[in-house]
This record gives sequence, C-alpha cells and structure tokens, in this order.
Amino acid sequence: QVQLVESGGGSVQSGGSLRLSCAASGFTYSSYCMGWFRQAPGKEREVVAIMDTDGSTWYPDSVKGRFTISRDNIKGTSYLQMYSLKPEDTAMYYCAAAPSCYRSAGSWGAFGYRGQGTQVTVSS
Repeated sequence: QVQLVESGGGSVQSGGSLRLSCAASGFTYSSYCMGWFRQAPGKEREVVAIMDTDGSTWYPDSVKGRFTISRDNIKGTSYLQMYSLKPEDTAMYYCAAAPSCYRSAGSWGAFGYRGQGTQVTVSS
C-alpha cells in the first residue's frame, strides 16, 4: 500500500523557517521523481519544488533561493526546507511522487502518489 505522510507544518512569523518531511512507503522510492506542491484557499495548486532521481532540482521563481528540496533514499523520505517565509507562502503543502520528472513536467496530475498535506501558515 502506497503511503506518503507529510509532517512539519505549522505557524510561523514572516521571515521564519520550517522544514517539511514526507515519509514514503509502498513503492520503490529511489526510482521516483519527488515533488512538493501547495494550494492556498481560492488558488490553484502549484508546484514549489521537484527533485529527480539523479538529484537534480527545479523551483519556480516564487520560491527559488528560499526553498530547498532534498531526499534520503535510504529512509524513503523527502524534505522541503523553507527559509525567509512570507505570508503568501501560506498554503496546504503536499508531497507527491511521479515515475518521471521529465514526463510529469511539474504537473500535479502526473504525480499519482500523493500525501494528505500539511498546513503552513505565515503571519506578517
């Protein structure tokens, strides 16, 4: 049974930091592209970080330089380190897995394995 379980969300003040974790099980974690997405109320879900099996990463401009994705293939866990958080980073954050980063093109629909989400709230 595939499971992705996020943790580490919470409430912080603007400028603060958080590290999210995503514990995966039930599939060959090391062979999958891992991604982090977020969705704020009334907004579309957007990708915030992707890490391929070779360690390459991609970030949208909105978080580049502030967010860092990493993965531990032994533990089957992904991380999203977030620095210099802003109120506009407030959202539900989801981790997800896809067979191929290239074919996924960062699209939520291509990430078939998904967690339940963890809330991040940044106050000004």
